[in-house]
Amino acid sequence: MENKGNTRVRKSEIPSEVVDFGIRISEIIKEKGLKLRHVAHDSDLDVENLRKYIKGKQEMKISTMLKIARALEVEIGELFEGIR
Repeated sequence: MENKGNTRVRKSEIPSEVVDFGIRISEIIKEKGLKLRHVAHDSDLDVENLRKYIKGKQEMKISTMLKIARALEVEIGELFEGIR
């Protein structure tokens, strides 16, 4: 990100697949009736970072995807269902 004054500006747009991925994580959390803070804790993430991932505002590492899948007790492939 470039820093222009006090405002941070992304160098490139977040791909739509990243946004869709976050939506999918959110759907699984709702389907399972889980609390965001519990998923974040079980994923060893800060709640605010998990929110950024869910809202598609931040891309994540593969290791983070794996942690989230484990916390949700789903196979990693389930996180990608419906994403093209």
